[in-house]
Amino acid sequence: MPDGLSDKRCVVTGAGAGIGRAIALDLAGRGALLALSDVNEDGLNETRALIGAADNRHRYDRLDVAERDAIEAYAAQLRDQWGAASFLFNIAGVTRIGEFAATPTASFDKVMDVNFFGTVDMCRAFLPQLIETKGAITNISSVFGLIGFPGQAHYCASKFAVRGFSETLAMELAPKGVSVTCVHPGGVATNIARAAELDDLPDNFKSREKLDRKFDKVARNSPESAARIIINGAARGKRRVIVGADGHFISIVQRLFPRGYASVLPRLIGMRD
Repeated sequence: MPDGLSDKRCVVTGAGAGIGRAIALDLAGRGALLALSDVNEDGLNETRALIGAADNRHRYDRLDVAERDAIEAYAAQLRDQWGAASFLFNIAGVTRIGEFAATPTASFDKVMDVNFFGTVDMCRAFLPQLIETKGAITNISSVFGLIGFPGQAHYCASKFAVRGFSETLAMELAPKGVSVTCVHPGGVATNIARAAELDDLPDNFKSREKLDRKFDKVARNSPESAARIIINGAARGKRRVIVGADGHFISIVQRLFPRGYASVLPRLIGMRD
């Protein structure tokens, strides 16, 4: 196919819902070979039903990216049974809600373990395969990897870390023929916010329901459109991909007002009453 993904072995974490599922479906339509995983087996089974049963082109595995040993075993199993991967899409992620002072250390650790260390461990486990195939890595950061945001210290920290890791990895791996794409989605209509555990309700919201409704209102991008943008960026070896008009707007405001954005962006993007 023109994008070079037909019959390429693509590994996708977080494939049981949201952007991960949309990427899996899009890749299946492009003729890719798929190794799909998620910690949520029910969600992964729903993705399986949409794509098709496991065969020599598609496989579905439960995988918790917070478990380093499980990742290493998974990569080895795929290599032995499936061949070397060409594309790695690190999509799995979680978030929580609460200001730092009200967030237990264990909650902070959980977000970092999945969003950052899960990404690092997947890259490390699959790196020999990707060097062999001169493949591509795609890591999901966020617009909250470009700006800080109240009540999201753990999520922002993890996504800033993914950004720094990805940009450095891109420089290190370019001579080896491996591209690294860091993705910064704006608001995407997925279940990640509703699934977020609550450590502390932000002061400007009177209820969790009102907070969820506010997120739904600002989540202007569909998972399907996000998936197309992400896959096309990965196929072209782009180092940075911004998803959505809101993502581009936030990126521009942050660059123009690196110190002053904090006073205007929350209201402009609709996350303040």
